[in-house]
Amino acid sequence: MKNMMKQPTVTLPDGTQLPAIGQGTWHIGDDPSKRMEEIAALRLGVELGMKVIDTAEMYGEGLSEELVGEAIHGIRDEVFLVSKVYPHNAGKNRIITSCEQSLRRLKTDHLDLYLLHWRGDIPLAETIQGMQRLVHEGKIDRWGVSNLDKDDMEELMQLDKGNRCMVNQVLYHLGSRGIEVDLLPWQEKHQMPIMAYSPLAQGGSLRKELVQHETVINVAEKHGITPYQLLLAWTLRSGNVLSLPKSSSEKHVKENAFVYEVVLSAEDLTQLDEAFPAPKNKVPLDIV
Repeated sequence: MKNMMKQPTVTLPDGTQLPAIGQGTWHIGDDPSKRMEEIAALRLGVELGMKVIDTAEMYGEGLSEELVGEAIHGIRDEVFLVSKVYPHNAGKNRIITSCEQSLRRLKTDHLDLYLLHWRGDIPLAETIQGMQRLVHEGKIDRWGVSNLDKDDMEELMQLDKGNRCMVNQVLYHLGSRGIEVDLLPWQEKHQMPIMAYSPLAQGGSLRKELVQHETVINVAEKHGITPYQLLLAWTLRSGNVLSLPKSSSEKHVKENAFVYEVVLSAEDLTQLDEAFPAPKNKVPLDIV
């Protein structure tokens, strides 16, 4: 059954509307014993309205793309497919080769969105030229970037065709709010969404600190949801963020889809701000 809940959306600069919750695939495909479960989870996510699937040539050195390609077999037209190119492959003909290799692994003839994974030594102008060539050849519909800070974005926008950039994918969650100082407002001004990776934080002490915090637990209980669902709902509050939680099990996919129904109050947000305040001054961009 299709998810009939009204889904919050984000709008790309070209007018494309996308659901505000997608599916991340970092580490998906690494363990062969989980392959069928991961494929089923991705397909269920699409069925429940989370049609944006994000992967990268870096993830498992292609293993994630191969699994995604299998998962979207027969439902490719329902999926908004995103992949990313290594910085060292993002220039001249190498970006063409990398994209073609990703397309083969994904068993598709085009990507809906192709991202520069992070900034490397290849000039941004050269990467833009490669991206535009891929658009011209029909191998990608549009392009964007990942892990670029405000200064990088300003530089990008000054370059020829730099304004064709559709998104910037960065780390963003309740425990990592540095982008709220300058990058998020800048992107809102330019009507360019943020794609948030690791919106539930990476595993380890920080995630534990978040989900075990008294305020997070109390607000989650108020809404009858888990702390993880609360963290995901929190990232959607601005209307300019598309979150990409990892979707490796059907249980987690269903929990993520339910977040569409969660509406946080001003009081909820104030309590969370007090518990995990955003920095007041510029901090380096968090990257994992």
